[in-house]
Amino acid sequence: MTNQKWIGFGKGTKNKKGEYIEMYFSPDDISTSAAEIKEGYEKVEVSDDVPPSSVPEAYLKLHLLSLRLVKPNETNLDGIFGILHTVAWTSAGPIDSNELKEFLNEKRNKGEYVKVYSVDKFPCLTDYVALNDVRIADASRVRLGAYLGPGTTVMHEGSVNFNGGTLGEAMVEGRIAQGVIVGDKSDIGGGASTLGTLSGGNQVIISIGESCLLGANSGLGIPLGDRCTIESGLYVTGSSKVQVIENGKVKETVKAMELAHKSDLLFIRNSITGSIECRDNRNVNELNEDLHDNN
Repeated sequence: MTNQKWIGFGKGTKNKKGEYIEMYFSPDDISTSAAEIKEGYEKVEVSDDVPPSSVPEAYLKLHLLSLRLVKPNETNLDGIFGILHTVAWTSAGPIDSNELKEFLNEKRNKGEYVKVYSVDKFPCLTDYVALNDVRIADASRVRLGAYLGPGTTVMHEGSVNFNGGTLGEAMVEGRIAQGVIVGDKSDIGGGASTLGTLSGGNQVIISIGESCLLGANSGLGIPLGDRCTIESGLYVTGSSKVQVIENGKVKETVKAMELAHKSDLLFIRNSITGSIECRDNRNVNELNEDLHDNN
């Protein structure tokens, strides 16, 4: 993580206490050098190695990620949950959740209807950043702060958390957790899950190399190299005992974490013994190019 500094000029929404609850930054208003003050805008400065200390700073960092100016895990986001307000994201704009009841009553008494899309600390990426080289089937499942590489397709059941994402063309039908990075040409199958670091005690940042496949309803708790496959329905955690197979025989039994970052691996569950096995992966995952043509 570098000490790169960023300056942005944003416009945001305040609650009745005068506190910012969100802020938008145009890509044209973000730079790495000093800039003249823009009248009517809030000037915000952040550094990649320093955690955010305010809502405007947090939103600038989330914009940096979704605009592909920094990659996941390259900017310090420590404490962001404690900084961000819980916001009702509505058809009338963002409303502080503590003010939602009164706001809805006022609107209904005037005969006006307001749609509440979600009540969350993070908004949808698509409400703040326009990417013309990706597809997102359900915008509510991709948070601002997600990093989507060119050519990525996020299907209806796919989801991408902030500070996680894809570095190139990828198919996302499962869940990319906070901090998880997926390489080019990889496929996260339907219902597949990646282990994040926000809760549950996991401290290992999960990365998935290029041309990997996580089968449907599989799970991953170790970093993978390139050209790896996890069988459908198999969850591989760092402590999983794995039998390494060579020439049809068990060479050794290791914890899955000992195989972290290695390439050309196939993880399967032996349907007779129930053991997790690791073999050479002879079938490299290939994406359907037609599904990643976003024109």
